[in-house]
Amino acid sequence: MDSSPADEELERKEMYAPYLHKVAVPPKQNLFKEFQSTVKETFFSDDPLRSFKDQTKSKKLILGVEAIFPILNWGRAYNLKKFRGDVISGLTIASLAIPQDIGYAKLAHLAPQYGLYSSFVPPLIYSAMGSSRDIAIGPVAVVSLLMGTLLSNEIDPVTNAEEYRRLAFTATFFAGITQATLGIFRLGFLIDFLSHAAVVGFMGGAAITIALQQLKGFLGIKTKDFTTKTNIVSVMRSVFSSAHHGWNWQTIVIGASFLGFLLVAKYIGKKNKKFFWVPAIAPLISVVLSTFFVFITRADKQGVAIVNYIEKGINPSSVSEIYFSGENLGKGFRIGVLAGMIALTEAVAIGRTFASMKDYQLDGNKEMVALGAMNIVGSMTSCYVATGSFSRSAVNYMAGCQTAVSNIVMAIAVFLTLEFLTPLFKYTPNAILAAIIIAAVISLVDIQAAILIWKVDKFDFIACMGAFFGVVFVSVEIGLLIAKLGRQVSISFAKILLQVTRPRTAILGKIPRTSVYRNIQQYPEASKVPGVLIVRVDSAVYFSNSNYVKERILRWLIDEEEKVKGEYHIKIQFLIVEMSPVTDIDTSGIHAFEELHRSLKKRGVELVLANPGPAVTDKLYTSNFANLIGEDKIFVTVAEAVAHCSPKLAEEEP
Repeated sequence: MDSSPADEELERKEMYAPYLHKVAVPPKQNLFKEFQSTVKETFFSDDPLRSFKDQTKSKKLILGVEAIFPILNWGRAYNLKKFRGDVISGLTIASLAIPQDIGYAKLAHLAPQYGLYSSFVPPLIYSAMGSSRDIAIGPVAVVSLLMGTLLSNEIDPVTNAEEYRRLAFTATFFAGITQATLGIFRLGFLIDFLSHAAVVGFMGGAAITIALQQLKGFLGIKTKDFTTKTNIVSVMRSVFSSAHHGWNWQTIVIGASFLGFLLVAKYIGKKNKKFFWVPAIAPLISVVLSTFFVFITRADKQGVAIVNYIEKGINPSSVSEIYFSGENLGKGFRIGVLAGMIALTEAVAIGRTFASMKDYQLDGNKEMVALGAMNIVGSMTSCYVATGSFSRSAVNYMAGCQTAVSNIVMAIAVFLTLEFLTPLFKYTPNAILAAIIIAAVISLVDIQAAILIWKVDKFDFIACMGAFFGVVFVSVEIGLLIAKLGRQVSISFAKILLQVTRPRTAILGKIPRTSVYRNIQQYPEASKVPGVLIVRVDSAVYFSNSNYVKERILRWLIDEEEKVKGEYHIKIQFLIVEMSPVTDIDTSGIHAFEELHRSLKKRGVELVLANPGPAVTDKLYTSNFANLIGEDKIFVTVAEAVAHCSPKLAEEEP
């Protein structure tokens, strides 16, 4: 006896029933608890108090002290083997740091000893409070340039050297306050607003600017003949205008010879990691040889500019020199915040890089507190802003450092230099310091990273180039402004506006021999289900895009219906919206789906939803939209939604 159509439909439903699952409505969440959860996830996602739970008061005190001074924790497991590795790496980075520090201090328009001071006290503070094993602390080129540029815009470093120095200490103090505050209040996510692309552009532009600034010492141009501006046009005009009378051929020979030596040493170290020590000690060798050469030939009498004098002795106190009132307080605060953020961005990026290479966890908030504390103490001991140096950290890593003790070893080497060796630098030519800085900053121009940014995201590349050209052709401040704000305010706004108002949608098809549904443009082998149009919306649905989403889905449907007519396929009866990427929906979005449902109903097409998230599901039921389309039209997966449609589609088959 033949079965009736109703019996066949019932039989099909029973056949598919085991494969269908009802989408659960999430429990209502208390508004206060939801807010509390969001705050916890933003500021305390790592649960910093986890280790304190179920501990005695004395144990909590010990853990609290160890949290502030991690050296008390890892120091218990310290041994002679680790010490040997730290001594070697510490002495190696010291040989690189000492000549760089002298040059970087000049970049910041400070006397050479202040660069050495900044590689003595800050590394000692960091080694006790920092959580990175590999980062090497001291002055760096980009921050030195930034400090020198911003400070000199306020006070002339030549005519008002004392006030300039005081403003530098004030800026360093507030840089430390900024860094420590971000760490204490767990606001480290703010530094992520400086995108990778913007950092690449800013660093590359700063490297070009720093190298151009060194032409003064490299060519032997007198300070009075050289511009104080940093943009490429002003610098090159200054260079060429002084060509007839301002260049010194002996200086050029010294600078070019040793720059060639430094670049060859860097190339050797890059080609063979076993020779990492060659580029590390090359700067110190260059200083020793060039100083000896100038001394025996008395080239300083022939116009070769020399360092002349570095004050002997360790850091004097500078507490009384910090501005805590007056107009310079505001200037120091503004410069300090900018310098502190840039220094923090560089240090955290370096720390994370080497932590991932050695597979250990880096506590970002502890890093900020440590960096802030060392700069606060540094400002009171005649230091300017110190941070993590990528070149020194790389050498530290390759030299086999085990812990932050390598920073202590480096600081001791700098201490001995300040106490006993500074007179030996009297005849060091400025040209060699310029060559060392040029060789050091070349690696900051990351062409491969810029090419990759271009390939991945054109908007990011615009931000990158904007920051680069802003630094090179205008000023460091403008480049920083573009890097910090241009990306976030203009470029990112345009990008987000496009993504939010015109979200991507895609038609899905079934991957052969699976129950997986994917974008048919990305997976050509994916096949459409006859009689069913499956559309995925790749964005939250808000008032800004709800109308577009509705219209775009209808356009997909119209296009598919035209194809069906032309190819004599089964008429489309179901429209499945895959909602897993839809993280949220507002009332405008609900209203748009209601209008979509009504439009589809007029066309004889049923609306089916697949995999809405908990927030979306809650709103679909709260707004009564789930009842409007039918609770049996919301499924866990696309495959289940298709299975639901199959019985009715079977009736349409010829």
